[in-house]
Amino acid sequence: MRITLSLLGIVALAAPAIASKPAPAQPLNPLLTEWTTPFGVPPFDLIKPEHFMPALEEAMLRHNKEVEAIATNPKAPTFDNTVAALDDSGELLANVGNVFGVLSSAETNEKLEAVEAKVRPMLASHADDICLSKALFKRVKAVYEERAKLHLDPEQATLLQTTYRRFVRGGANLAPAQKERLRAINAELSSLIVKFSDNLLKETNAYKLVVDTKADLAGLSEDQIATAAEAAKSAGLAGKWVFTLKAPSIWPFLRSSSNRERRKQILAAYAMRCDKGGETDNRHVFAKIAALRVEKAQLLGYKTWANFILDEYMAKTPENVYKLLDQLWRPALAKAKLEAADIQAMIDAEHGGFKLEPWDWRYYSEKVKKAKYDLDEEVIKPYLPIDEVRQGAFTLANRLYGITFTELTNIPVYNPEVKVYEVKEKDGKHVGILYMDSYPRPGKRGGAWCSNIRDQWIKDGRFVTPVVYNVHNLSRPSGDTPALLTPEEAETIFHEFGHALHALFSNCRFRGSGGNIAQDFVELPSQVMENWVFEPDLLKLYARHYKTGEPMPEALVAKICKAGTFNKGFAMTEYLAAALLDMDWHTMTEPKIQDADAFEKASLDKWGLIPEILTRYRTTYFAHSADEYSAGYYSYTWSAVLDSDAFQAFKEKGDIFDQATAKAFRELLSKSGGEDPAVLFRLFRGRDPKVDALLEKRGLK
Repeated sequence: MRITLSLLGIVALAAPAIASKPAPAQPLNPLLTEWTTPFGVPPFDLIKPEHFMPALEEAMLRHNKEVEAIATNPKAPTFDNTVAALDDSGELLANVGNVFGVLSSAETNEKLEAVEAKVRPMLASHADDICLSKALFKRVKAVYEERAKLHLDPEQATLLQTTYRRFVRGGANLAPAQKERLRAINAELSSLIVKFSDNLLKETNAYKLVVDTKADLAGLSEDQIATAAEAAKSAGLAGKWVFTLKAPSIWPFLRSSSNRERRKQILAAYAMRCDKGGETDNRHVFAKIAALRVEKAQLLGYKTWANFILDEYMAKTPENVYKLLDQLWRPALAKAKLEAADIQAMIDAEHGGFKLEPWDWRYYSEKVKKAKYDLDEEVIKPYLPIDEVRQGAFTLANRLYGITFTELTNIPVYNPEVKVYEVKEKDGKHVGILYMDSYPRPGKRGGAWCSNIRDQWIKDGRFVTPVVYNVHNLSRPSGDTPALLTPEEAETIFHEFGHALHALFSNCRFRGSGGNIAQDFVELPSQVMENWVFEPDLLKLYARHYKTGEPMPEALVAKICKAGTFNKGFAMTEYLAAALLDMDWHTMTEPKIQDADAFEKASLDKWGLIPEILTRYRTTYFAHSADEYSAGYYSYTWSAVLDSDAFQAFKEKGDIFDQATAKAFRELLSKSGGEDPAVLFRLFRGRDPKVDALLEKRGLK
């Protein structure tokens, strides 16, 4: 880094006793140099953990200087010299932060965890310095108060409103003592969120269900057994079988294993993560986060954290969220109870002699599905090799939007398993770059997500194209057999790919527009893609047997379609229980540290969750609620209303690839960061969204 080199030069001049031979030049920090890689992507092959702290410190320093120049500008405040200038500032910090976000979530290690623990409070303080700057806020407020006279276009008007509200919500109007307390809360929250995440990763990675008797593998497929044998070998347990709490391991095991005690063992380990005492216990961590959020919300004039968060979302109020969730909870729970009765009947028919428990549900629901629909997930998987499913998503995007995906092999990646694609328009125009990272690793956090490495915006009149990444934790290949995906994993690929398309289609002037998207809208572009996965017209284009190359038989496709609403009561209930738990935590009105287990039990009992179903996330591993989806986990359902209604627009045309509808939908996505999403959806659909299509799709109507 240039400043480091300069300082070293001064030290050398001040120390004449050192030998006259000049000290070797220090290597430049790749995060602080111009990236000459293809398409200007990060040089992941050169970046090391020790580069981040000096790069982030330097980036914050430069950003401070940029902000100070805006705040002290002697010219009268205007939209361009204040609001737009503020949005343009901090490019280096955004770039370094985005790269750090990739590695700290998908390829972390102890060194990166140490950096994150140190830098999170620093970044929180940096953000506070900006939001609490009197001089800067004075200029922003002056522009905001003149907004009616400025003749701003919709994106400019949205950015101005968002910027002003960000200052107000960041504490700009607070008294000095309140500002100091807010700073302290923000610093502590940032540290607690890092601790919560690190604890969860450690406990998830630490657990192994080791099977040393082949009889205990009864019910598992050859593919599952081979994968478990490879996992055991990697763990130094050759000759045994290992199952983990990662999604590609635990869920297939629970669906297939006929060993009830083993099923109970692994689900109990999953459900008790970070809830057993010791250094990685998250009960107090989450309770402290929730209490601090109440205090912060009330400092800023809101009754609860949910009121504070939802004021920026489409839902607007906790009452509106609860109304939607209750509208779905009652029919979902009723359907789940019917499903539980069917499963219990299956257990009784087999003379099981026991009452249905959470570790039985997936195993016996597969049996019920087989009996009702003659459908077995293991029969579907050979037609869903990962490369074909990925190509299916690409094919869909091509049919809808005309874009193409070309794999690149000359791009530096942060892990050899990562694949990179150039995205182009039909006429060959470059759209952006997409990284896809498919398999679980010890350094990768659980779940699946999408984010930007480089944001789309217009810089000095030049259109900056986005660099986007999808991260998954999907089933790995086993021996010579490619990764064969479950239907749920296939949906995950399409889901995250939808987020990527949203980012790739962005057509905004301001970099900040991409961050202005309401959380309960942001899942629309992803969830809408799931509607196509098992549509017969698309299946015939991508679902091919990994050995023979034969397309999925029409009879099997028909069975999949017929079973489309099977077990949806369970799926909706376990999800909605978590969404309601999230809302209950964040509608607390007292900044009191709760007993997390007792609070959770009271919440789930209040809503009447049946004991046969475990909520999708318990408090101690509810990473969404602990971090950026706090008071927002409901948003998947809010967006589900939008996505079901949006897909219905294609169905109404009688063509799921209808070009005119696709063009209109792409237009909606391209502007969603810069304009009101409710207005944009209304323009696309011709009306406000209706819940009917979602209820029908989930079999709740």
